[in-house]
Amino acid sequence: MKCPMIPPDENERLQALAAYGLGQDRPLPALEPVVQIAARMFDMPVAAINMIGSDHVFFAASVGVGTVDMGRDVSFCAHAINQTDVMVVPDSHLDERFHDNPLVIGPANLRFYAGVPLTSPDGYALGALCVIDGQPREFSDEDCERLRELAKMAVDRLELRRLEISTEQSRRPFEEFARNSPTAVVWFDAHLKIIAWNQAAATLHGYRLDEGEGLFIDQLIPEREHHMFHQLVSQAVTTGTFDGISMPETAYGLRKDGTEFELGLSLFCWQEHGQLIFNAHLHDITAKKREEEELHRLATTDLLTGLANRGCFYREVEHALVAARPIAVLMLDLDGFKDVNDTLGHAVGDSILREVAHRLEEGIGKSGLAARIGGDEFALLVHPMDDLVQAQSIAQTLINSLAKSIVIDHHEIRITASCGVAISPQHAQEALELIGNADLALFHAKRLGGAQSFVFVPALRMEAVARHLYGLELHRAVHEGELVLFYQPQIRLSDGSLAGAEALIRWRHPERGLLSPAAFLPALENGPLAATVGDWVLDQACAQVAQWRRYGLRDFRMGVNLFGAQFRVDDLAAKVISVLERHGLPPSALELEITENIVLEHDEVALESLRRLREAGVGVAFDDFGTGYASLSLLKQYPLSRIKIDRSFVQGMLESQQDKTVINAVIDMANAYSLETIAEGIETAEQQMALLEIGCSEGQGYLFSRPLPAIEFADMFGLVHHLSRLSRNA
Repeated sequence: MKCPMIPPDENERLQALAAYGLGQDRPLPALEPVVQIAARMFDMPVAAINMIGSDHVFFAASVGVGTVDMGRDVSFCAHAINQTDVMVVPDSHLDERFHDNPLVIGPANLRFYAGVPLTSPDGYALGALCVIDGQPREFSDEDCERLRELAKMAVDRLELRRLEISTEQSRRPFEEFARNSPTAVVWFDAHLKIIAWNQAAATLHGYRLDEGEGLFIDQLIPEREHHMFHQLVSQAVTTGTFDGISMPETAYGLRKDGTEFELGLSLFCWQEHGQLIFNAHLHDITAKKREEEELHRLATTDLLTGLANRGCFYREVEHALVAARPIAVLMLDLDGFKDVNDTLGHAVGDSILREVAHRLEEGIGKSGLAARIGGDEFALLVHPMDDLVQAQSIAQTLINSLAKSIVIDHHEIRITASCGVAISPQHAQEALELIGNADLALFHAKRLGGAQSFVFVPALRMEAVARHLYGLELHRAVHEGELVLFYQPQIRLSDGSLAGAEALIRWRHPERGLLSPAAFLPALENGPLAATVGDWVLDQACAQVAQWRRYGLRDFRMGVNLFGAQFRVDDLAAKVISVLERHGLPPSALELEITENIVLEHDEVALESLRRLREAGVGVAFDDFGTGYASLSLLKQYPLSRIKIDRSFVQGMLESQQDKTVINAVIDMANAYSLETIAEGIETAEQQMALLEIGCSEGQGYLFSRPLPAIEFADMFGLVHHLSRLSRNA
């Protein structure tokens, strides 16, 4: 633990602190509203004003803190007074100054701290205003500014206390202190008769300055407040001070015209010529309360939809779990929303999101909380809920509700949604884990095709962990050369001749053997190695096709799948052309395969790169066509040369008229745009003949060959003998 530094002006600092007459048994009630506002404003369980003594820290005001005897050496505030600005500790466990502090590892469990020094008029640090939480938190620049503003309020009230103390020896005239003060100050006697007030007080209550003398305090507050105020003054008359007397949290002032306003009230008294004189410092806090409420609304509400935002949702889930209530978390995502947004515009997209929010709120009712997490992703908290079947039923009801048409600006729009479900305590008892499990279930629901719900099962977490581990191992695999390429032939359906091949990545794992892309591709695509591996695949595949073209396959082309990351790194078009030139290949020898996800994620960047490549003569194939949401619009926009018909339609085309109709439609569209077609997943001769009859020119699948290593591919198509003969001649 790192002890706080003792300031070089420590003696002077302690003398300045003594002038305020504060101590552990002498808190300052006038500071209570400051810490209460701080706790509410930042949604913190603890807020305090700590004054730093020579060896101890004492609380001038606090909320959420019991009796504390705190040494200066462990105090976070004792560190804060050595700074000139806000000291923020987002997570004490990660801070070398505090990770082993007794307040961190002990029952106090202090994880987050933000504190700003409180300084005397002479610049001496007296203590700090701080907010504290038992959970790690973020604290923005705006939060720091708001904490500084509250510190100014606290310093103002401390200074009033110092003036009160000093007048017990030699009281400065009222006019010197208060005449031009922006704070409303009223000077009155034990009979509640006003002796004097300043312009701020007169204006606050709707009077002229010269109308104050002779008024009574009762004329400045509503009648229902009279008893409370009389009691406060009576207690002060008895004890000779307002110290230790609790001020009301809520009070009201009365203007001359009879209107009321919410009042912030601080009271002081002192002896003058043997009589008690009272001082009231008044603030119209109506606007501040409205500002606080608005700040709270902004901090907890999604501005577009009016639903709770991400932070609010996480806190509510956490509170429910701490209270040991059985709950369900539903994570919901709109299917294909980006295509609607891009097609109809963001204004229509925003209207859709607002309507979705309305339907979710109606569907969830008063039994839970609906939130917008971001983009087109929503979350729902349902409580009490411990029945998986019922939770999934609610999810399906919400999905059905969202599937009903939405009419916006004369557009009738239909959307679908996917939903993941997790419940506590079965699936998790901690907020982040429970929400994460619901998110994994959502991811699986979308993989199943969308428009449905899925309940979390532990296998999903195991898959996620496996993806993470694969991500870690991929660094070794790339470095050690464990990644290899297999090649699947692409065949002309008319005569069965070889047209080309698709390069497919495999992983020769030293312990798990040969791994298919399904095992590691998600980790690779979303990890930092995607662009590096993508460039390697491109170079290896081009080297291989260059060799095969030299040794007999003259018009052979190679299909290479692109990763989205390759569009973000360097100049993809220039890199591809450079690789072709290095291997002596014409552009027609290469066909780049892109999926809809790549196109949707990278928009103009991908479009520009692909246009340049297409103009240079490189083929561009649209993979998995028909399975996405934006395919039709992309046909017109993107510089394609070929459409790949997805295997899911091919495998069902002989039994399903719908699948066959989809394939017919795809081929008709391809012909309309002068594009070639190739069907994936052909497994039977009947499928081959049916595809040929409806105009599909090429195909690939297990009917012709599974993906093969380069040497087996060469052997299958008679290149091994040719290569061997050329080697002997050489």
